[in-house]
Amino acid sequence: MQWSLFLLILMGHYSFFTCHLYEYHFIEEKKTWDEARSYCREKYTDLATVYDMTDMKRLNDPGETPTEAWIGLYSETGKEERKWHRSLPGVDFNINKIKWKQGKPDDNNHKYCVMLKSSSHELDTECCTRELEFVCFNENSSKIFYWISDRKKTWPQAQSYCREHHTDLVSGDQLDDIKLKEEIKSKNKLWIGLFRDTWRWSDGSDFSFRHWDQDLFNVGHKDGECAFLKRSGKWDSDKCTNTKPFFCYEDKVILIKQNKTWDDALDYCRENHHDLVSITNLHQQRWVQQRAKKASSLFVWLGLRYTCTLGLWFWVSDVLVCYDNWAPKQETDRCYHAASMEAKGKYKWFKKADNDVFDFICARGL
Repeated sequence: MQWSLFLLILMGHYSFFTCHLYEYHFIEEKKTWDEARSYCREKYTDLATVYDMTDMKRLNDPGETPTEAWIGLYSETGKEERKWHRSLPGVDFNINKIKWKQGKPDDNNHKYCVMLKSSSHELDTECCTRELEFVCFNENSSKIFYWISDRKKTWPQAQSYCREHHTDLVSGDQLDDIKLKEEIKSKNKLWIGLFRDTWRWSDGSDFSFRHWDQDLFNVGHKDGECAFLKRSGKWDSDKCTNTKPFFCYEDKVILIKQNKTWDDALDYCRENHHDLVSITNLHQQRWVQQRAKKASSLFVWLGLRYTCTLGLWFWVSDVLVCYDNWAPKQETDRCYHAASMEAKGKYKWFKKADNDVFDFICARGL
């Protein structure tokens, strides 16, 4: 019998736990985008933020999606600069550390997508509608990188292909991987998963996920409009003053900007919310780390603690420890240690003495 399961049996019960740290709510009443945002902020958390394809499947639940419904993505003419994003969300990167072709990037000629010149391994901007070969990566495959040479596609078409058949377009630190360089050796210009646009999420999240209708896609266009979900499951944009049904989301986690010991943080969460947060998969990890970014401390406490009695780590919510994100070269497990997540960088977990003081993240009434 696994020790984690044994511990739960000793506790005598399994706590109720949901696999989602936020819930979507469809509001059928038609409102302008601003009116919809005000409604969502009053009743829930905000207009719907969409992190990845998992969220898209939830929004596209059969029978739930109307012809058109607002989501929390908007762009204001002249008020927002174009921001760089990775196609795959959840990983921060420094645009200044990228090896650009001399004189790039610039903001001319509406070139908002990025291609890799494999001969020099330099990056250059290009119009997203140009058709090129491209490179996908697959996080569930031993091969990892896949150069798609038998078909040329626009950037959004390449992105859709990679998401359907693999994980996403290659980008970020992957560009320095030796295996990638071997895969694309002697090739010419290839799409990678880097783009820029003026779109922003209503709740301030910097999620890079976009799911525009390919026939309408043109990164950076339609400034001054708001995004909506079509029945097809793709996105389009419209004047924010038009009225539509909309999706709100209700956040089930909250960052508490108070430096407390792990035990005091646990008591606070249980008295005021539900519990210290548990993370059971990568999707949850990436959602929680978005909240951690705004912490006032270098780390935030999670609901994971080491028990000397059984010699194992356990979540206080009674969830089995089937996923972890420990930083490498961690010290040996010790009594009176709990898990914290770094509030910047790669958001790895660190084993800290439970009398250290950090901000912390609570789970709300799951």
